[in-house]
Amino acid sequence: MSNGRDANTSENSSEMMLKECLDECMEALDLFLNNHFTESLERLRPRVNESMYHALIYATVLEMQAMMTFQHDDICNAGNTMKSAQEVCQRFRRKSPGLTNKTAGESLSEVQLHAEVCYAECQLQRAALTFLQDENMVNFIKGGIKIRNSYLIYKELNSFIKSNNCHKGASHTHLEGGVSFGVGAFNLTLSLFPPRILKVLEFAGFSGDKEYGLSLLCNGATGMNLRSMLCALLLLCYHTFLTFVLGTGEGEVAEAERLLKPFRLRYPQGAIFLFFAGRTEEIKGNIDGAVALFEDGCKAQQAWKQFHHMCYWELMWCFTYKRAWKMAYFYADLLSQESRWSKAMYVYMKAAYLSMLPEDEARPFGEDEVELFRQVPALKQKIAGKSPPTEKFAIRKARRYKSSRPTRLPVPVLEMMYMWNGFSMISKRAELTEGVMQTLVEAERSLLESPETEYSVDDRCLIHMLKGLCFKNQGLVQAAEECFHKVCSSEKKIRFDHYLVPNSLVELSLLYINQGRREEAIKLLHKTKHNYKDYSMESRTQFRVHAALAKLKADPAEEDAQ
Repeated sequence: MSNGRDANTSENSSEMMLKECLDECMEALDLFLNNHFTESLERLRPRVNESMYHALIYATVLEMQAMMTFQHDDICNAGNTMKSAQEVCQRFRRKSPGLTNKTAGESLSEVQLHAEVCYAECQLQRAALTFLQDENMVNFIKGGIKIRNSYLIYKELNSFIKSNNCHKGASHTHLEGGVSFGVGAFNLTLSLFPPRILKVLEFAGFSGDKEYGLSLLCNGATGMNLRSMLCALLLLCYHTFLTFVLGTGEGEVAEAERLLKPFRLRYPQGAIFLFFAGRTEEIKGNIDGAVALFEDGCKAQQAWKQFHHMCYWELMWCFTYKRAWKMAYFYADLLSQESRWSKAMYVYMKAAYLSMLPEDEARPFGEDEVELFRQVPALKQKIAGKSPPTEKFAIRKARRYKSSRPTRLPVPVLEMMYMWNGFSMISKRAELTEGVMQTLVEAERSLLESPETEYSVDDRCLIHMLKGLCFKNQGLVQAAEECFHKVCSSEKKIRFDHYLVPNSLVELSLLYINQGRREEAIKLLHKTKHNYKDYSMESRTQFRVHAALAKLKADPAEEDAQ
């Protein structure tokens, strides 16, 4: 579509064309959610150079794929496609910048408003890919600049569409959905970041309003517009993942189920929704129900193997919670063969599961855990210069097996389960916590019976911390508190696992929060935040500290002053 012809087209016909494009994109998304991934892309492809919505949705589907495969080529391809989509959007934008200028604002056509929201969304998604592609600082800042530009467009659009100047055309609900998604995503995401990370992102002074973000996304998810699915997926990710990995481990199960219900009815075999339904059952402690849903998710489609990998990862943890080590090993093995996300992590998990079996029990495929642990460091990958923190952690732990007479890791599976906040998952089912406690008691006994090594103190402290989590699940508050205190009092003697003390302090503070001991909890959280640096998985712990302080509504100014 040349600019000359564009100028001659009457506003009505361009609005009609916009509506037609939106309808076609809705159909393509419908195919995508019904597992017809290739057909969805084929439906969009012919018009990606002329329609901003075809270009945006096509690039969005490729980005989802890249986020699941984690493969460099897929990430680059999605990034280039998103850049082209942004160029298509640019052609439809008004040439003079700004919406707030009253006279200019009044003259914005519906198509130009849609071009603004699509342009901002392209920038937002390109920034997300930048972070995914490379965690180094330069890209972090580059991504931050894109994010900032995108944020400012959304902010202006949000004010503008609420004003009397806004022309509400036939496709206005899609425009509102786009703004709800953008402003909601920003508020929710920024609220998760600790202030010091926001400063690095040039977002000093911005702190997202979590409740406002959630309410906008909820409104967006319940509407019938092009962004409803994106709003719903972001909320499902938040309620079933982010609150566990980066938060205090209280997913909003009822909210996730409410969001899923209409999608499950409309797409009963939709792999994405089967996956989230499985995750929801897992959080409720209904592990068998979760396993059935993840298995259904794998059977539902064969086109995108990456969906299978997400299900395998969850199945691995489900069998871990049940202490079915061989079954968990089987899924870790499948992942190590098929998934590119983190070979080091998968092989480490395989070795960890085998090390949980009795010494005289035959190993599947005749594999040997010592050999597997020794392979881990060589599998380290650099995602554009940096390996993921969980991978670094696995490599650090596997070093113990380098020597000809290695010192065994006592409970490597349960330690990694802690890193992914699995102790929250088993908290709803007494028998699961009892089973894990039994494993810990046996490991503690064998440590006591073994000769002292340079790792003995660290290993005992790890077991104390994990027992503390089990006691907490069982409601034995005092016993839990004693376990966390034991770790903290051994601080000077810990030689390798320096992450144990800050994490025990966080667990202790969460225990205090549950008892209403607010001031004590805040004090411990500040101590964790300011006194500990450069330990394994530090950023994940800092996110959890931030989430706990936010939950206590501790004043951020007071937070930084301490």
